[in-house]
Amino acid sequence: MLRRQFIPSLLASSAFAQSQAPGVPQSPGLTLERPVPNQPHKGKILLAVQAHSDDIPLSAAGTVAKLIEEGYTGYLVRATNDDMGDAPGLGTPGTIGEHVLGNERDNAEIARILGCKGNFDLNYNNHRMADVSLNEVIGRLIFLIRALKVDTIVCWDPWAHDEENPDHYTIARAVEAASWMAGRAHDFPEQVAMGHAPKTVQEKYYFARRPEITRVVDISGQIDKVIEANRTNRAKGPAGHLGSRLRDDLAKRNQRLPLLGDDDVSAERNYIREFVVARSRALGAKHGVQYAEAFHYIGPGAGRNRVDEYIRQHAVPR
Repeated sequence: MLRRQFIPSLLASSAFAQSQAPGVPQSPGLTLERPVPNQPHKGKILLAVQAHSDDIPLSAAGTVAKLIEEGYTGYLVRATNDDMGDAPGLGTPGTIGEHVLGNERDNAEIARILGCKGNFDLNYNNHRMADVSLNEVIGRLIFLIRALKVDTIVCWDPWAHDEENPDHYTIARAVEAASWMAGRAHDFPEQVAMGHAPKTVQEKYYFARRPEITRVVDISGQIDKVIEANRTNRAKGPAGHLGSRLRDDLAKRNQRLPLLGDDDVSAERNYIREFVVARSRALGAKHGVQYAEAFHYIGPGAGRNRVDEYIRQHAVPR
């Protein structure tokens, strides 16, 4: 489904919030991550990686903003140049140059809204990442992980079901490999020789269309940033300008929706709050919070063997 068709089809389904809410496994392995005061993650580095400029806004913006508010220094990586999509703010096909420049500007503003210190564009062609050497992408990500000293990554889940977009699963596979390989000195040793010490990523928050949910993150306190990040994403969509467009279309038919308010900004924000974040609202309701995001979470020590774990728990000074 094209992004420009996503929200109209959403409106056509009165059961959207219920039918699209991700199923939450009722198991002891499921964790509800709540806000933590006093910035306990001060000094840690977060890398949020997306294939396109709307991936993080639609799926993980609240969690990225939450972790940054709790002390992380954050960076946003966009793998493609988004050279397919709507022209900025118009919802109609434009030139490739308009697509690329509009999405680049939107992505930089999204990074600012979420509190990121910086952002990086890898600039691969949209929907063409399957043509790119996987080792090339892995190497670029390893460099970023080592240079920035990344502790935690947010990205698409490389193991998820029902993923149809090649850019999503290609960048996800690259992230999974780079997170491990960045800690091995013999992988891309020229980077180590240039002073970028090996660094293994300790935590991964993976999102997906149908995730294997092991962690639900309460993003109630960040929902305004989620809405603003999606509103800013006007060139790619699907949410950025559809509220104001719907308001204009209704006015031409001598109709109005009180939900959309009296100006474009109100229309866009209220539209996103009512429709675009409906899934987060439905998931939050299942866990006793207002809004939530779902992840396949992999935490520190996930790859340890029993000997390593025993040493960690029982070793004493000699």
